[in-house]
Amino acid sequence: MKTLQTKEGRANLRNSIIAIIIAFIFLFPIYWLVQISFKSDVETFGKVLSYYPREFTVEPWLVNLTDPTFLVSLRNSFINGFLTMGITLLLGVPAAYGMGRYKVPGGNVFLLTFLVAQMLPASLTLTPMYLIFNRLGFLGTHFAAPIAIAAASIPFAIVTLRPYFKSVPVALDEAARLDGCGPLRAFISIMIPAVKTGIITIVVISFLNGWNDLIYSMTFNVGAEMRPLTANIYKFQNAYGTKWNCIMAYGTILVIPVVLLFIFLQKYIVGGLTAGAVKD
Repeated sequence: MKTLQTKEGRANLRNSIIAIIIAFIFLFPIYWLVQISFKSDVETFGKVLSYYPREFTVEPWLVNLTDPTFLVSLRNSFINGFLTMGITLLLGVPAAYGMGRYKVPGGNVFLLTFLVAQMLPASLTLTPMYLIFNRLGFLGTHFAAPIAIAAASIPFAIVTLRPYFKSVPVALDEAARLDGCGPLRAFISIMIPAVKTGIITIVVISFLNGWNDLIYSMTFNVGAEMRPLTANIYKFQNAYGTKWNCIMAYGTILVIPVVLLFIFLQKYIVGGLTAGAVKD
């Protein structure tokens, strides 16, 4: 018995060490990003490599936070994220509910189409979307990029949420009808709370898709005042060199919402992705 406990203890210790090493490998680039953002220009371009800021300064952060164009780009990034999230939820959740709860003619074909749609590279859809948005007058507005991003997020939402809706007991629908609930009220009051974990996953992923977008925002919004944070990081590169500490501060600000979302909602994200992947 003691031998078995000793072996289990050694296995747990080995697994913990491996987990710490893996975490260090993945977190080290983030640490490098943050520590350079607090270095001065002299130390950043110095010949001696340092793993922490010896001349601690917040000037790179102040350069970003006091720049009017930065605040405009920050607003645009939030608009992209929230609009993408809203469009994805508005169209993806009802579609997933319909495919999960009802027998849809050609449902397997639709599901396969959604899976294929997630594999298409953005460069393949840019030209047709540009022509469509040009006809609709969406170019240079806040709607073009989120609609294009949501076009890729909606298939993911349907594929992820469909198993959730399919696993909800039919008795809940019957009980809702007996209580006098119509289809819409039953969907909002019964089904949505029942798949809350999956919906939180879709909320986070779709928001991050909009927040991290670069290619659609650069293509559909030619004006600098419409571009998000991801499209304006180049401003620290000029003929006189690259201000790496300012770029790192800019990048740190860009990843803060991503890190916070995963810290506070990681149990929903991991649980939502794994549950949606195995249920049928």
